[in-house]
Amino acid sequence: MAETDNTKPTPLQVWDLPTRLFHWLVVILVAVSFVTAEVGGMWMTYHMWSGYTILALLLFRVVWGFVGGRTSRFSQFVRGPKAVLRYAKDLLKTDAPRHFGHNPLGGWSILAMLAALLVQAVTGLFANDDIFTEGPLYPWVSKATSDLLTRIHKFNQWVIVALVAVHVLAVFFYLFRKRENLIGPMVTGKKRWEGEVPRGPVGNPLLAAVIAGVAGIAVYLLVR
Repeated sequence: MAETDNTKPTPLQVWDLPTRLFHWLVVILVAVSFVTAEVGGMWMTYHMWSGYTILALLLFRVVWGFVGGRTSRFSQFVRGPKAVLRYAKDLLKTDAPRHFGHNPLGGWSILAMLAALLVQAVTGLFANDDIFTEGPLYPWVSKATSDLLTRIHKFNQWVIVALVAVHVLAVFFYLFRKRENLIGPMVTGKKRWEGEVPRGPVGNPLLAAVIAGVAGIAVYLLVR
């Protein structure tokens, strides 16, 4: 279904403000988390704060995936295997159909990134470095379990690095091969579009603020 059918490219709202803020905050915080983990020492305090914030953002994004703007909802961009394979088959074609929001492959890459970040944030709550840094939930589990979760935490950081690399390469692929700028719309929220536009809400900033606030309080109560 569509709410309009444009005959020429028109700047249209594609990403709501909460989704864009989530995206860029996660970009910054993932970089902060990686650098502080590599430096170690007293910087681990900032590493843990960054992880807590990422966890709160992830909780927000999961809820926003059901009540957010039309292109932010999982129901809009998560497609079945047939749709993904069909899109992948036509990926290199310059005349392949464009998508208003995430394409089928992009949708699953978003889910993979969210899952990897969630694994990283949760395992970090129980991790330890055998020196002086322990996650806030370390006392909840045995030392053996904490060590296992620590190994997962360390391995999973490279899964995230790989997913980020694929994401960046995909952005450049679309920019140079398919002449589609994916960065601009994630900054301004708008993209030039012609054709059908999915029906649905554009995203309520006040609702997003409430959800983010609740998520932040929940994480604070969990780790304090």
